[in-house]
Amino acid sequence: MAGESVGIETPLVDSLAQAETWLTNNSDLFIQYGVNIISAIIILFIGNMIVKAVANSVAKVLESKQMDKAVVQFIHGLVRYLLFVIVLIAALGRLGVQTASVVAVIGAAGLAIGLALQGSLSNFAAGVLIVAFRPFKSGDYVEVGGVAGSVEAIQIFQTVLKTPDNKMVVVPNSSVIGGPITNYSRHETRRVDMVIGVSYKSDLKKTKQVLRETLEKDPRILKNPDITIGVHTLADSSVNFVVRPWVKRSDYWPVYFDNMQAIKEALDANGIEIPFPQMDVHLNKMN
Repeated sequence: MAGESVGIETPLVDSLAQAETWLTNNSDLFIQYGVNIISAIIILFIGNMIVKAVANSVAKVLESKQMDKAVVQFIHGLVRYLLFVIVLIAALGRLGVQTASVVAVIGAAGLAIGLALQGSLSNFAAGVLIVAFRPFKSGDYVEVGGVAGSVEAIQIFQTVLKTPDNKMVVVPNSSVIGGPITNYSRHETRRVDMVIGVSYKSDLKKTKQVLRETLEKDPRILKNPDITIGVHTLADSSVNFVVRPWVKRSDYWPVYFDNMQAIKEALDANGIEIPFPQMDVHLNKMN
């Protein structure tokens, strides 16, 4: 039994001795790998801090130039992503990975991803066009991609809008560029379009005078351009007037709501009827 015990322990002792020898001979290699791994982690940690600082500094410089907030956000995100890729390549190089190979792999992967994500790339390209041509800026009220709202941000792949009922809507940048863009905030003044229907029995000249006098009482309505009032349509049940005053952009809806009420009250006070849809039915008696 003693002989068997010695026979079992001898290979174990030899294996441990060989492992100790291998570790001793390769201790420098382990130390080097450990240093490289720690260095790569430090590069990622410090590099990420530097990337954030540089991106934030770029954003502050652009803001100091009074550049639009949406454009600043777009450039901030772009700078941060590009710099982080550089930091990542530097960390991989510290681990002994050939950076030229990494760049080639990234290029090949980028091509493959680009083919798979053509929509995302088109959104990115559209975002660059939005920033370059600036059809709208942060805070503008626009209608894009079938959605209307105030511009909250222009991001790398999408534009964020806030609707009047406080909903957030994310519109892909390709949809923004691919369709009509209506910017309601670009100009300082806007025309208020109202349609007022009166009875066919009404005195049209008097109606026009009442409409003008009512609007001229509102100090928010601009004197220039002049108010446009005219007969627009001889409809089935009414004669429709178009009423088109000009106001400051911020006064559009208050002027619209207040004057629709004021016009109704003025027409009633002057005995001018606002008709409702009606139909005349003629019956013929058959003998």
